[in-house]
Amino acid sequence: MAKFIIKGGQPLKGTVRIGGAKNASFKLMIASLLASGESRLLNISKIGDVEITKEIIKDLGAEVHSPGERTVFINPDSLKTPKIPKDFGYQSRASIMFAGPLLVRFGRAYLPFPGGDQVGRRPVERHLEGLKRLGAKVDFNNGFIQLSCKKLKGAKYRFVKNTHTGTETMIMAAVKAQGETLLENAAQEPEIDDLINYLNKMGAKVKRLANRRIKIQGVQDLKGKIYRPMPDRNEAVSYACAALGTKGDIIIENARKEHLSAFLEKVEEAGGKFEVGNYGLRFWYEKPLRATDITTKPHPGFMTDWQPLWTTLMTQAEGESRIIETIYEYRLGFTKDLVKMGAKIELFNPKVFDPKNFYNFNLQDDKPSNFHAAKVFGPTSLQGKELVVSDIRAGATLTLAALIAQGKSIISGVEEINRGYEDLDIRLRKLGAAIKKIK
Repeated sequence: MAKFIIKGGQPLKGTVRIGGAKNASFKLMIASLLASGESRLLNISKIGDVEITKEIIKDLGAEVHSPGERTVFINPDSLKTPKIPKDFGYQSRASIMFAGPLLVRFGRAYLPFPGGDQVGRRPVERHLEGLKRLGAKVDFNNGFIQLSCKKLKGAKYRFVKNTHTGTETMIMAAVKAQGETLLENAAQEPEIDDLINYLNKMGAKVKRLANRRIKIQGVQDLKGKIYRPMPDRNEAVSYACAALGTKGDIIIENARKEHLSAFLEKVEEAGGKFEVGNYGLRFWYEKPLRATDITTKPHPGFMTDWQPLWTTLMTQAEGESRIIETIYEYRLGFTKDLVKMGAKIELFNPKVFDPKNFYNFNLQDDKPSNFHAAKVFGPTSLQGKELVVSDIRAGATLTLAALIAQGKSIISGVEEINRGYEDLDIRLRKLGAAIKKIK
């Protein structure tokens, strides 16, 4: 089990360049299987989820190679099987998103139940109900989701709850379906728009409409293209919080203001400093931060992936901050580690008039022992501790806490961090962090 050893208390200063978005890159790779001929994806980050997706695509029979450090070339013309081995399901949640391309190619798909982070159930029924509407038959057998159909047919489908990956699964299934598909209550994340742009460049006919709707006119053929994914907004927020939390000054090249509006509003409210330039964004600490409340929401709201980082940052702010998590039922689990480091945090459940509509997770999956909100009292002096990573965002959060803290922290299980962050320890060291990785 790999570990980070961090000596905290050093202001981080310098420049870092963020790569292609994790939540776009591996989905573009999957979407390339819908086309004929080679697709060339550029500026793909060297992260675990990308590598796992490469291995899945190779196992399915497609040609995959990387002639450059951050390039991935995929030719799906040699695809030979619609079955993803069960082991890949444990490693990533991406398996369900192969449904559309495999149904289009083979008329069937055998997908292991998806894994990934342990922050919530990530309900696959939101994907499956939509696929049924397009004509797919769904069965479950020995840990696999079995899908089959002669020909997917366009249909009207409304998502009961906002679902980022469910929206993308349906788009990929519908682009070569017969006729028109209309998705209602579709998610609005920019990574989805990036997928739409890529598909349209390959020859698809996908269009966003008002009121959270997406119209897809099925086409017969798609052709592989060259494409560069959008930059990773989660990575940008991570370095922004590192600058503010360590009282530093970091330029984040390639970050885009339009992807971070909800975050920037809260930075301004908290008294953090930032500026926008042609290069990207710069964040720096100027004076003590003010306590600032957040409630996570689907885009364009405050993203759930940013919440653990913001919660950690608020341990250094003056006053009481209230953090309300509405997307995943387990995402406040990391706070026990912050408390271990000296943070003053109280978990609670807010009074909500209509929980069914307020929370984006399935209430029937919730447990009475789960808390969905936290009061954070600051500023507090964090102290280095021995910690264990549970998921990608919690791993980045514990790393941030260790950078802020006084003394030495040892963080185990950092392989989880590698799923979503490229060379995090190396990049932080270039910014002045006292961090090393041991195996």
